[in-house]
Amino acid sequence: MATLAIVNKNIFAKIVAVILLATITLPIRVVIPKQKHYPTLEIDEFWTFVGNKSNKVWLVYAYHRESGEIVAYVWGKRDLATARALKRRLKELHVTYDRIATDDWAAFLNVFSNEEWHLVGKQHTVGIEGNNCRLRHKVRRAFRKTCCFSKSMFYHKKVFDLAFFDIHFGIV
Repeated sequence: MATLAIVNKNIFAKIVAVILLATITLPIRVVIPKQKHYPTLEIDEFWTFVGNKSNKVWLVYAYHRESGEIVAYVWGKRDLATARALKRRLKELHVTYDRIATDDWAAFLNVFSNEEWHLVGKQHTVGIEGNNCRLRHKVRRAFRKTCCFSKSMFYHKKVFDLAFFDIHFGIV
C-alpha cells in the first residue's frame, strides 16, 4: 500500500509539472493594443540583465501616458536594429499615432527622424520614465541591486509578459 502511495505521488508530481510547464510556455497573456490610433506615444529603452550584470538585455517599448498602456515592446541590444524592430512591431499591430516622443538616443533619432511630429527630450518622456520606475518596483528581476535575477532569457521574458499583462488590464 505504501508503494502505491509513492507511485501516485510521483504521477501526480509529473502531471503538475506538465501543467505548469504548459501554462508558462503557452502565450496565454498577450498584450494587444486597446486602440488603433494614439495621439502621442512615448518610446524609451529599459536596461535589465539575465544571469549576471555583464549580460545586458534591453527592452524597448512604446507607452501611452494617458491610458498607462504599454502598446508594443521588443527585446534586444541597445542598438539601431532593436529600435527598428519596435517600429516594425507597431506597424504589425496596425498602430498609428500623431506624435512620437523619445529621448535623444541616436537610434531613436535615426529611426523616427522622418516622423512629422517627433518630440525629442526628457520633458516629453516623463510618463514612460515613471513607468520604468513602476516596472522596476513590480518586477524585482529588473531592479539594479537585487538578489532576484533571471537565469534564462525565456523566463525573463515570461515574467515581463505577466507584468505587462497586469499593467495593460489595470491590475497594477
